[in-house]
Amino acid sequence: MNPYAEYAICLLLLIGGAFTLVGAIGLARLPDFFTRLHGPTKATTVGVGAIVISSVIYFSTLGQGIGIEEILITAFLFMTAPVSANFLAKAAMHLKVKTTENSRGQPWDQ
Repeated sequence: MNPYAEYAICLLLLIGGAFTLVGAIGLARLPDFFTRLHGPTKATTVGVGAIVISSVIYFSTLGQGIGIEEILITAFLFMTAPVSANFLAKAAMHLKVKTTENSRGQPWDQ
């Protein structure tokens, strides 16, 4: 395997793992629903996307060609994660889920 491909794969795996870890820590440590929703949806989307792209590079350098499955997984992830987070946030707004005192912006009070 090409050493540059190996470096790219390693870099993408490290970036993906770091973003996924930050998202998981954010889910556990952030104080209210809206901030807990923000951390994992943003960070893990990038993290899982980087991991899947590293998988595409790995299997394409082995001579198996670009896997359409990985491309479809990445596209599906990037399309559905923001939409589902938006639906969850809107539902929480309609249910008037409590936020912490130092949260700014309360669009349901307008």
